[in-house]
Amino acid sequence: MSISAPDISARIIEAVMAQKLAPGARLGEQQLAMLFDCSRTIVREALTRLAARGIVTVSARRGWFVIEPSQDEAREAFEARRVIESGLIRSAGAIDRDALRALKAHLKREKAALKDSDIGQRSYLLGDFHVCLAECLGNSLLADTLRDFTARTTLIAMRYQSSHDAAQSCDDHVRIVAALERGDSAAAEALMSEHIGSVQSALRVPTPTDPLAQLRDALAPMQGTAADARGEAQLLRTTPARRGRKAAAAEPSPDDSSTYLGALS
Repeated sequence: MSISAPDISARIIEAVMAQKLAPGARLGEQQLAMLFDCSRTIVREALTRLAARGIVTVSARRGWFVIEPSQDEAREAFEARRVIESGLIRSAGAIDRDALRALKAHLKREKAALKDSDIGQRSYLLGDFHVCLAECLGNSLLADTLRDFTARTTLIAMRYQSSHDAAQSCDDHVRIVAALERGDSAAAEALMSEHIGSVQSALRVPTPTDPLAQLRDALAPMQGTAADARGEAQLLRTTPARRGRKAAAAEPSPDDSSTYLGALS
């Protein structure tokens, strides 16, 4: 059975969420075509889909790459997730038994992954909880949107070396599901907002730096250089009378129009 462009897109998203593709990773068309045993046309269609979803980017001469989110993009992604997920919980109403069962099964897999050494599986499940929640609350469109945003925030966490603990994320998920189970959507919404905020605050975002700092330091005037010494020696060789005439020439006269205009400015 041949693979389709949506299949390849889904595999790349899964790899991102499992932290198996890092920000800036190159995605060569020929290599992917060989890997999936398909044409480069299908690969290009898959990558074009991911570019439209904000997961990959293309350079005319260099090819396709996984995005490297900027600090502003990181902030916007977390803000978008907070709005979407909080609003989803607020508008969903009571959760049915089947949905609750599915969420609890997902939590069980999360807990098992925490005890395992497969970091990729753990990362994927922790991110996929949010997609699963949207599906269980009956909004498949938002589930697709959250899949993309979760992939982005995974890349953000990798790029900015998040210190957020996986076990803490799992505990947050457990508390959110518990609030939904007892019908307290307001508490579930507050817990979701707090959870997303804690993940965002764990990012090690560098403070803004002066882009010219290194060049500015390198080209700063040197004190005590040979040029300074030559200039000082030249000044000492000048006679007092000549120095006086130079100073007088340099000082504008009271009738000088430039001095008058300068005083008015």
